[in-house]
Amino acid sequence: MKPTLFVAWRSTTPKNERWGPVGRLELDGNIYRFVYTRGAQTLEGFQPFSGMPDLETIYESEQLFPLFANRLLSEKRPEYKAYLEWGGFDPNHPPDPIALLGVTEGRRATDAFEVFPKPNQDSRGFYLTRFFLHGIRQMDSNVQNRIASLEPGNTLCLMLDIMNSYDPDAVAVRTDGKHSRQMIGYVPRYLASDIRQLCLSQDQDLIRLEVEKVNAKAPVQNRLLCQMTAKWPDHFDPCGGKEFQPLIGLPSVSIQVGNGHD
Repeated sequence: MKPTLFVAWRSTTPKNERWGPVGRLELDGNIYRFVYTRGAQTLEGFQPFSGMPDLETIYESEQLFPLFANRLLSEKRPEYKAYLEWGGFDPNHPPDPIALLGVTEGRRATDAFEVFPKPNQDSRGFYLTRFFLHGIRQMDSNVQNRIASLEPGNTLCLMLDIMNSYDPDAVAVRTDGKHSRQMIGYVPRYLASDIRQLCLSQDQDLIRLEVEKVNAKAPVQNRLLCQMTAKWPDHFDPCGGKEFQPLIGLPSVSIQVGNGHD
């Protein structure tokens, strides 16, 4: 299975704000390949990325495209080792860029761009995903203190936030206390629809969400790393909506080959 990332972009209009998939990046052997998805045509206000002007071209490169490379922390930065550790990686054996981007999401503050990995089955045939908890910034100090007190292996709970007027697919995350459960944040928006489907398709005992790492000194978006496993239902197709489908077939058309530079 080729490592695959989707690119999400935020459309902001006077009436609302909406995120959606607009592109797909995969690593095929030593070749990075990028294509736009159908979401690029339907998300209001989207414009092609710099250096990739044609929505119906397959872009290939032996180097990671600048659009993505610029969202990885430089190895020369003093906090680079901590940056890897926040994502649960071994600094002595750095991951490939696709794996690193899949966890860090390539996010920047006040940005309209992020990436996320396409979920796959693990060796046991289970759904497996790792993600940083979202929404911590909006939580009060009591919640942030509760997050700081968590430890690796602590069990967390998923809650379908059906009353959420901003995102009807939102899935909240709560602590699993014996006497009380405290909401501490949200599943990333790009996983919410699939995780909601998993929650509705099986007994909650078949779904496990737990703390992988607590990064007390990390930026808030890297504060709490979670891991989730669940039974993979029959006919389950994560990221299978029309907006995720490539605008152009692979690889039966002409391909534009680049060297990873604008």
